[in-house]
Amino acid sequence: MQRICILDYGSGNVKSVYNLFSEVSGNVTVSNAPADIEAASHIVLPGVGAFGAAMRRIGETLPLDVLERVVREQGKPFLGICVGMQVLADTGHEFGETPGLGWIGGTVRQLQPGTFPLPHIGWNNIDIRQPSPLLEGLDHAPDFYYVHSFAFDAADPADVLATTDYGQQFTGVVGRGNIYGVQFHPEKSQRAGMRLVKNFLAIP
Repeated sequence: MQRICILDYGSGNVKSVYNLFSEVSGNVTVSNAPADIEAASHIVLPGVGAFGAAMRRIGETLPLDVLERVVREQGKPFLGICVGMQVLADTGHEFGETPGLGWIGGTVRQLQPGTFPLPHIGWNNIDIRQPSPLLEGLDHAPDFYYVHSFAFDAADPADVLATTDYGQQFTGVVGRGNIYGVQFHPEKSQRAGMRLVKNFLAIP
């Protein structure tokens, strides 16, 4: 049976992420408790804000040893959203250099969108680069909703599942094995966000 654990380190979009997942599954909890993480079938890390502040709060509030074991060793499906995706990288360069979780090789850098304003706010589409169960049926989906100024520069192009264009091409979806991250906010992306969540929860 599906058991979804949404991690909460003080990110502002936890409630809306919880509401979205609750529309798909009746077994969703918001918890940092090791027992809940270990009992979960799927784990979600939301995110709003700056990379450095997020990593500091993650280090203070989440049992990283438990997450390392259940996600990286046991292979439970994991989804990072927005900054929750960015912290999967090795390092982030927002207000200085900060080490990330290092689960997917890469660096988070500021967007260079040319004449387009920062932050990148609003609807934009994705261009699927690698086949993935997370993106099943989304090649002709409506746009996703973005709010960010920094983006994940993956060390290995094979980890880039989809890109988005905003004056430059950047990583919209990243994935390696059971670990996934999306730069957009599925909880604000209506039908497309719902489809992505259903896809994620279908991953065993």
